[in-house]
Amino acid sequence: MPAGAGDEPAGGPAAPDADSATGPGPDVVDPAPGGPLRGSAGGAEGEQAAQHAPGAHPDEPAAPRTAAGAGSGEEQAAPQAQAATAGDEQAAPQAQGAASKRSAVAEALAAAVRAVESGERSADSFFNERKAAPRPKPNPQPQPQSRPRPAAERPAARVVPSAGLTEVLAAGGAPAQLAGAVAEALGEQAADELREDPWRLLAVPGVRPEQADGFARALLGDACGPDDERRARALVVWLLERAALAGHTALESSALRAELAKRSVPDVDAALQSAVAEGTVLVFREGDEEEEAQEAPVRLLLGLDRYAMAEESLADGLARLVTAAPTEAEGDWETAAAAAPSPSAADLIRAAAGHGLVTHSGGEAARAEPAALVAAAAGLGLRAWAAAHTEDGRRRLAGLGVADAVTVAGLLSGQEGPGRDEDGALALDVLAVLDAPQLDVETAALLVESLADGTRLVLSGDPGVLWSAGPGRVFADVVAARACPAVVSRTPDPGPLGELVSGIGVGELAQVEAPGKEVVIVPVHEPAEAVHRTVQLVADSIPRAIGVPPQDTQVITPGHGGPAGTRALNAALKERLNPGPGRFGGFDPGDRVAYVPAPGRMVPGTVVGADADGLRLECGGAPVVVPPGRVAQEVRHGWAVTAHQAAGARWPAAVVVLPGDAAQGLTRSWVYTAFGRGERHLSVVHGVDQALPRAVAEVPAKERTTRLRGLLEAQTRTAG
Repeated sequence: MPAGAGDEPAGGPAAPDADSATGPGPDVVDPAPGGPLRGSAGGAEGEQAAQHAPGAHPDEPAAPRTAAGAGSGEEQAAPQAQAATAGDEQAAPQAQGAASKRSAVAEALAAAVRAVESGERSADSFFNERKAAPRPKPNPQPQPQSRPRPAAERPAARVVPSAGLTEVLAAGGAPAQLAGAVAEALGEQAADELREDPWRLLAVPGVRPEQADGFARALLGDACGPDDERRARALVVWLLERAALAGHTALESSALRAELAKRSVPDVDAALQSAVAEGTVLVFREGDEEEEAQEAPVRLLLGLDRYAMAEESLADGLARLVTAAPTEAEGDWETAAAAAPSPSAADLIRAAAGHGLVTHSGGEAARAEPAALVAAAAGLGLRAWAAAHTEDGRRRLAGLGVADAVTVAGLLSGQEGPGRDEDGALALDVLAVLDAPQLDVETAALLVESLADGTRLVLSGDPGVLWSAGPGRVFADVVAARACPAVVSRTPDPGPLGELVSGIGVGELAQVEAPGKEVVIVPVHEPAEAVHRTVQLVADSIPRAIGVPPQDTQVITPGHGGPAGTRALNAALKERLNPGPGRFGGFDPGDRVAYVPAPGRMVPGTVVGADADGLRLECGGAPVVVPPGRVAQEVRHGWAVTAHQAAGARWPAAVVVLPGDAAQGLTRSWVYTAFGRGERHLSVVHGVDQALPRAVAEVPAKERTTRLRGLLEAQTRTAG
């Protein structure tokens, strides 16, 4: 099921597991082209999860549990704040009138869910109207950066837990150390909210339904029951948040109802009605008038306001760019296209000349084409910029001649790029966004809403890689909507590695000639052997045979847990490459780390030291200080990472570890992403036998339920 139900351990809430809260966990597997390698028998074990999102760790072992409390911190995104409770509606006649009005609306919406699914009636009058997309607030003092640097994002100021919160947690049997997470999730009134509704504990990242039930039983005693509407309402939100962690921006009503039934909610319709009445859940119909006229099935989708508004804002913004006339400039676009370094670059320049939105697809070599567009636009007098997903992507753009390349995070934060004009829009005329498949729906919405009318936006990326760590599939949906020109590069990636990955992209795992040892297969049969051979490759074989030092080799494996996951591999690699006591919270100077300053964004770094201010890192040449209270959540050892963490970056050499228990979770897009991270060399520690070619040829990634494609198609039809 999309919501990932049925995988929670029994028992009461537990204290947060610090290790489980850091960055993207096991990789989200998404549709994409895939590839090669026939292989060896083996059985390396390593924990594998098919779906995740920033901060989610489905592969984590359950944290030790106490009588009541919170889980291991798996879910990063907190649910939307819920509206008034039943008790609020009894305060005055006006409140009662408001409650009655909400109840009537909810009743109609619940009726729509039942009636449309049963085919009894049309549901046109029942569905939520689309809301206007918010415009960005002006930034009166843009601050351009002459030298882009990684954005060291810090979370908002932490809410200090009150004595009352500590008391209510103790009364519910939750550990005291949970207070900080609860205060961050629920705010200053957390104690009052939990007394009024104990299931609000589910809003805390990592808390599971069984744990919230135990907490509620401790507080409410005999008054606690599975039919409590507060429990049902909280479960609806929790399931939709879980779905977002798996990449969905909405769920089909049938799927959500099935999940609620699994969790002993006696009246599913009433649960949905209550959630809709509170305003935390919206209902949408998927299907146009033509489909309805042909009596085609109509899908009802339910989603959290947060992601619904992001998709609608994004669709509005993209449609605005499509219909607005692009900014003119002195000069001849056709002359610029004729001078382009390749035919595909010329095609991209011509497409961008007359359109406000263009998509561009291609592999690593094709990154030179948006770089050529930016150079051509700048030559025509336009303010042209290129943005990548990672600092490494920015570095590779700089190597293609884009000296002022930025990261998307740095551009939006104002730490990189041209800043904003007096209207709050980014002060640019052309923006090429590379690694576009890594854009989640909220980041994409913020980016597009920051562009003024007339700006040319090019979304460029490799359609074969894993989708974003956050919810949505922005790049794929925009391409599928056919709302703008789509340029497909004809520039192939060179060499044996390019041939191998290109084959994976079309579902073929072919043998390739590698006279320079560009591709090496290392068969293994068990986890201990996989770990041993990986360490040997990184520390000895690759430096000696290929000339790539250990610090330039990246290990990639499917999950964090298990005997061949990132934790086991990092422990073995640290012991060999940088042994030490871990005196700074498990880290020593010289340790390679994966720093996650924000959900979905991993920045490779090295530990420099530590002091009272926190753990000191060097990330991409810039100093970063991680406060002591955030180290456990934001920093892991980084010799080994997951493919999703590695997406958007490349290293001179990559070692991909495929333990035996990863076989069932492999997909073409996972293999394509992992195998494509090496610039000069790829070693595959191969323990999945024929599961690898089978995954490349036959295993499509799990779909994501999103609304962007339909919204954009409707917008462009209306505009046309």
